[in-house]
Amino acid sequence: MSDIGEWFRSIPLITRYWFAASIAVPFIGKLGLIDFRNLMLFSELVFSRFQIWRPVTATFYFPITPNTGFLYLVNLYFLYHYSTRLETGAFDGRPADYVFMLLFNWICIVVSSHPHPDLLMIPMIMSVLYVWAQFNKDMIVSFWFGTRFKAHYLPWVILAFNFIIGGSFVNELTGNLVGHLYFFLMFKYPMDLGGRSFLSTPEFLYRFFPNRRGGVSGFGAPPSRRPAPQEHAGGGGGGGGGGGRHNWGQGFRLGGE
Repeated sequence: MSDIGEWFRSIPLITRYWFAASIAVPFIGKLGLIDFRNLMLFSELVFSRFQIWRPVTATFYFPITPNTGFLYLVNLYFLYHYSTRLETGAFDGRPADYVFMLLFNWICIVVSSHPHPDLLMIPMIMSVLYVWAQFNKDMIVSFWFGTRFKAHYLPWVILAFNFIIGGSFVNELTGNLVGHLYFFLMFKYPMDLGGRSFLSTPEFLYRFFPNRRGGVSGFGAPPSRRPAPQEHAGGGGGGGGGGGRHNWGQGFRLGGE
């Protein structure tokens, strides 16, 4: 048990709480302590009865059944793996910026899912995975069955994979599009295309989540280019640094395997 405790405490703070909630909430529902099945009444409950916590519980909830258990475990692994890599890589020492990314993605997913949300857990995870893939777009990742390709394609491969085992791709597509919107507005448009910056982390988040290293808030100028390493990822990809044709994000190294 001590090994499990040490492993859990080694998970970066924000990912740790997200990961724990994504285990606790589904199992609370599975045990029948709280009935989450009426999450599908999202529009009525939130906007008519003002039960504003519904979008939050929908983010962590997943209906665990014999048919969905494997899909749940796969996405739980993606959450742990890619959120950890992103929080300790591109956002290392900048928890406020990482929280802002999660909040921005979450709001976009909630708005795009209204009035008929399905499961907000999957699009949230996919939005984070998409951002990670953009920071590491030229990294060669190994997926299941020995397939190898650039990380840039990983979100779309996982979309197809989840469609095969789960029968739907709407949640994955929503996450990919939201992740693309965040990355484009925060990095590609202002840094690569020379446009104005539309997104910036609110100052109050820096008061709650101060930077752990010296320097100004935010990301500043894009770092210099680094060569792209290779990576093995039996569950669909993993950590490591990123390379690419563009300057944005090229100097981030996401916890090399």
